[in-house]
Amino acid sequence: MLYYQYYPMWKTFFEELGAEVVTTPETKRMDLAAGAARVVAETCLPTKVYVGHAISIADKVDYVFIPSIRSIEPSVYNCSKFLGLPDLVRGVVKESPVILDIEIDVNKGERKVREQIHWLGRHFTRNPFKINGAYEKAIAADQRYQYLMRSRRLSPLEAIEIVTGEKTMEEASGGSSWLSDPTAGMRIGLAGHPYNIYDDYVNHNLLRRLRNMGVDIVTAEMAPAEALDRGTASLVGKPYWTFEDEVVGAAGYFLDAEVDGIICVVCFGCGPDSLMVDVIRRAAKERGNKPVMSLILDEHTGEAGLVTRLEAFVDMLYRRRTKSKSG
Repeated sequence: MLYYQYYPMWKTFFEELGAEVVTTPETKRMDLAAGAARVVAETCLPTKVYVGHAISIADKVDYVFIPSIRSIEPSVYNCSKFLGLPDLVRGVVKESPVILDIEIDVNKGERKVREQIHWLGRHFTRNPFKINGAYEKAIAADQRYQYLMRSRRLSPLEAIEIVTGEKTMEEASGGSSWLSDPTAGMRIGLAGHPYNIYDDYVNHNLLRRLRNMGVDIVTAEMAPAEALDRGTASLVGKPYWTFEDEVVGAAGYFLDAEVDGIICVVCFGCGPDSLMVDVIRRAAKERGNKPVMSLILDEHTGEAGLVTRLEAFVDMLYRRRTKSKSG
């Protein structure tokens, strides 16, 4: 669920302690089907996909890392699905190996967070200095990762390849990039959680489809952190949900930025997202300066219908731009 936010940090931490990091492949139909079969129908799409990934990797590793991220900002809390992920997987994936389920809650103080980090590290070494060193290197990897996305306007996938050493800057951000093309004639801001925006199976290759339509794509990961904070403040005042800046903050920023339109990518049945999208729609209507479209995804979302809506939205933006220039 938080792969696109923290993978370079987690990978660095575990490898510094001598562990081999194994990740699951990109989402496939069988992952969603396997996950959906283990949970109740009302479970949100990302959680079903997550359970499917947990099933697919269960017999390939000694440990599965599933943190319980309660809060990363004072008085701002995460969705319950993040809090309960370790217990959910433990309950429905009986074949799962030992789950490393640290709890991160900054409201309990930095000391408690450090205790959790050391508890995690002691699975691989008893040397506290080595754990501290791994933690510091992990933080440095995360800072470089965030810098690459925000300053170079790279996607998380491109930035991950650079931070992990798989590709150089030139290779990762070369002509194959489907994000942030300054020569594109149309620019659209995508507001949504990374697990919805960057999972090609879940969103039916949304990014590549937009790029093939000649659209320059801007995401929350590319925006300055302070701009997202201002966007959140302008729409809701004070954030309540962790990662609210990915949706509300991004949309608030896009409403004042140089984009032609905004697409909100959310999942059916997600309570926080449904509230945030309503806030965005109201703000866009009041300001009247940016068209907004909501793409609501679930396991029954048809590819043909999604493509038709995308084409109609982009065509409308082109007509709107042409009209404004001629008028």
